[in-house]
Amino acid sequence: MKYFEFTGKTVEEAIELGLQELKVAREEVEITVLEEGKKKLFGSVKAKVQIGVNECAEECETFETTQTGATDGERAVEFLKGLFNVLEIEAEVSLVNESDKIEINVDAQDTKKIIGKHGETIDAIQTLASAVANTGREKYARVVVDCENYRETREATLERLAEKLAEKSIRLGKKIKLEPMNPYERRIIHAKLSEYEGVKTTSEGKEPNRYIVVIPDNVQDPDAPAISARRDDRHGGNDRNRGRNDRGGRGGRNGGYGKKSYNKGGRSNGAASGTSLKNNDFFGTFLGNSKDK
Repeated sequence: MKYFEFTGKTVEEAIELGLQELKVAREEVEITVLEEGKKKLFGSVKAKVQIGVNECAEECETFETTQTGATDGERAVEFLKGLFNVLEIEAEVSLVNESDKIEINVDAQDTKKIIGKHGETIDAIQTLASAVANTGREKYARVVVDCENYRETREATLERLAEKLAEKSIRLGKKIKLEPMNPYERRIIHAKLSEYEGVKTTSEGKEPNRYIVVIPDNVQDPDAPAISARRDDRHGGNDRNRGRNDRGGRGGRNGGYGKKSYNKGGRSNGAASGTSLKNNDFFGTFLGNSKDK
C-alpha cells in the first residue's frame, strides 16, 4: 500500500480532495482519519486524512493485449486452469469482464477447495491471478476472482458486521477493535462506516496483522485501549449481561468487558472457567466459512 495525506475544512472535504487527486473510487482505497477538523478560539484546525491505495494503482486502464494476442485477463484465466490442473482440482474458469477491472469466475463441484476457510484460499488464488495479469503492464489492473458469488456474500456480511459493531461502540461508549483483515476487507468496513453517524474508523498495526478500530463520538475514555470485538461478544458484552449483579458469580460492573472482577468465592467473572478462545472464533461466528457455501 502507498499512503497519502490530505487536509480540508472537514473530514469529508479532505477525503473528496484526496479521491479526486488520486483519481480513485472510495471503495478502492483505505481511509484513516488522522485529525478531525475543529474550530478554536483563534483560528481553526484543519481535518487530515490518510488515503491508502495499492501501489501503482492510482488509475486502472482497460485491458491490454500481449504480443501473442491474448489479453491480460485471458492470460490469468489460462494460468488458473493450469494451476487447478496441477492441484488436481476440477474447476471451470471463465473471464467475466475486462473493462474497468478483470473479473474471473471459478465453478467447481467442491467449492471448499477453491474458497477455503474464511476465503483464505480464494484470496491467494486472486493474488496469483493478479500477478500474472499485471505482468508487463504500465498501469495496475484490479483483478477479482470469485466463486459462487462468494465476494458479494462476504461483502454483505462484513457490512452487517460493521453496523453491528458501530451500534455497540456507541452503546458502550468504547472503542472496539476488530480482528486483523486484509486490505480488501478493511476497505469494505471503512466505506460502510464512513456513512454511519456517530462513529469513525481507523486502521492500526502492520500487515498482515493490520486491523480496524471503531471509535464512537461519545467515547468515554479516548486514551483507554480498544476492547476486542471477539472478546466482547464471546464474554457476555451484550445487553442481557450489562448491569447484572453478582448473582451466581456473573455480571458486576466490569463483567463481560474483558476486565476481571472477583466475587467472594474468588471465581472470575466473565468467561466460564476453562473457556478457550481461538483467534478465528470471531470470524467463524460472523463471517462464516467455506463449508457453508
